[in-house]
Amino acid sequence: MNTFHNKTAIFPIGYHANRIYWSMRQSNRRCKYMCYIEEQKGQPLFKVKAVEKGYDDLIVTGATPKAVWDQILEPVSQMRSSSGTLKLFPVYLKGEDLFGLTTSAVIRIIESLPGVESCERYTFHYGRNPLMEWPLAFNPSGSARSEPKASQAKRPNLLTSIAPRCQGTVGSIVGPKSSQYRRMKAEWKTNVYLARSRIQGLGLYAARDIEKCTMVIEYIGTIIRSEVANRKERLYESQNRGVYMFRIDNDYVIDATITGGPARYINHSCSPNCITEVVTVEKENKIIISSCRRIQRGEELSYDYKFDLEDDQHKIPCHCGAVNCRKWMN
Repeated sequence: MNTFHNKTAIFPIGYHANRIYWSMRQSNRRCKYMCYIEEQKGQPLFKVKAVEKGYDDLIVTGATPKAVWDQILEPVSQMRSSSGTLKLFPVYLKGEDLFGLTTSAVIRIIESLPGVESCERYTFHYGRNPLMEWPLAFNPSGSARSEPKASQAKRPNLLTSIAPRCQGTVGSIVGPKSSQYRRMKAEWKTNVYLARSRIQGLGLYAARDIEKCTMVIEYIGTIIRSEVANRKERLYESQNRGVYMFRIDNDYVIDATITGGPARYINHSCSPNCITEVVTVEKENKIIISSCRRIQRGEELSYDYKFDLEDDQHKIPCHCGAVNCRKWMN
């Protein structure tokens, strides 16, 4: 993380943005610049592809956003000067701005990514919740379920990449339940917020008082078959990526690793304040996380992962801190 941010911007691997800017090859014309952030030998690699009708695509790379865009701005500036159009002053243009990394909507998304709290030099624009300032728990990657395996050699207390494939009750949403689901979908953003967890990594907290038997949030992601889930789990682990999955039934799993919502950050507890339910909404199975008791504002949300029991060699330690903690998650 130390090399993937500076004081003004964070550089997520896989970032892609299309920008429209002045052409390097035609006077007073604009073209599309496709901006990418990749990784090369542990360092960020910034890449811009110029796409323009009637010309071959031109790709430039650099170690910083400025280094890349300087290769574009200089030819643009020279062309505009020679054609007598309004001069361009590249010295006043920042690479981070041209990459779109300082756009407010992009900043909000990037600052919500797991692990950003370890960007020590970065100045957060939207502020940190006080809980985010707490010392790191056992894993810096964002959840009790997603510590990359690569760290285990140095820190044996870390958990391996674990998918919360737990199963709650099954039913259909009808009548009052249906209206409660619609209300939850409209209001869930006011119900919860993401912050440093007392249990492990990041966690989800109640943003207001929540009464018992209230639908809090839906566990969303891509619904895939169990066979596909097994292949993807091996793929994610080979990429040193945290795995977020939740089993619906024997045949289907919700994969929230890439396309999931904040519900994936809810940690396990042996004395949980929430339960999970697999319910049917308009002929589709949904996983709903509901309160099983009254939850006070600022309290961390949790549910029982209900992992299958394993032998001592594959035990996963539990850090929930509950009075009745079973010490192991499986």
